[in-house]
Amino acid sequence: MNLIKHKNIILKSSREFLTDAIFTNSDKKLPLIIFVHGYKGYKDWGAWELMGEKFANAGFYFVKFNFSHNGTTIENPNDFADLEAFGENNYSKELDDLEIIINHFKSQKEVDSSKIFLIGHSRGGGISIIKTSENQSVSKLITLASVSTLDRFPKYEAFESWKNDGVYFVENARTNQKLPHYFQFFEDYKNNEERLDVEKASKKIDIPTLIIHGYSDESVGMDHSKKLHEWIGNSELKIIENANHTFGAKEPWEETSLPKELNTALEYCIDFLTE
Repeated sequence: MNLIKHKNIILKSSREFLTDAIFTNSDKKLPLIIFVHGYKGYKDWGAWELMGEKFANAGFYFVKFNFSHNGTTIENPNDFADLEAFGENNYSKELDDLEIIINHFKSQKEVDSSKIFLIGHSRGGGISIIKTSENQSVSKLITLASVSTLDRFPKYEAFESWKNDGVYFVENARTNQKLPHYFQFFEDYKNNEERLDVEKASKKIDIPTLIIHGYSDESVGMDHSKKLHEWIGNSELKIIENANHTFGAKEPWEETSLPKELNTALEYCIDFLTE
């Protein structure tokens, strides 16, 4: 099957950001999948391109994108080339970006705007849950290794240091970069705490939801997905044996096929979205 790929489309919220669309030529309109990456993620990380190809070959119009403040740039979409932007990121900006993505792609001529599906990984799962609770055009939701709360900030002495210094740094193990988080990140959360409450958002969701988690997740415990399953009434939970936080994928991913655990997760997704 011939895949059509539109790579590095430029969209703009408070800042320009890049998005990709992958789909097959079809005489009928295609259901839209929007993939929402997580913390320290980006659209071309690891095996996400292969994931997009799998969904496109299964009959979906697949979209992935870089959040506007994830640290990548238009010129360098695969590197944290703008640490200032990374430091200025917050949840409100990510929700704004996702709204722009939904509105842009649901009006594409190839897309069936009655079938809009969000798939959020890790922190992107929490963002996808909140967006689903707000945007009535989302018709199905999938979370992969999602967090059940966005209150994931330094505590106690580390928090006081952050507040006093105005910044704290997290090392990116892959690049050895010190990634900044400015205190505005926490202030935005506190100013929008009700909106950013994942539990409250989850309990508002009544559309079909699939929650997938790896049994061996080293970053986000399975208890997060179990809580989401409890909160979202119309949901099913799938636990994948031997799967870690990224379902076997890593950066760079140099194989030509998907990791076994990620492929299993995507099979669950395709079955869920086509039933």
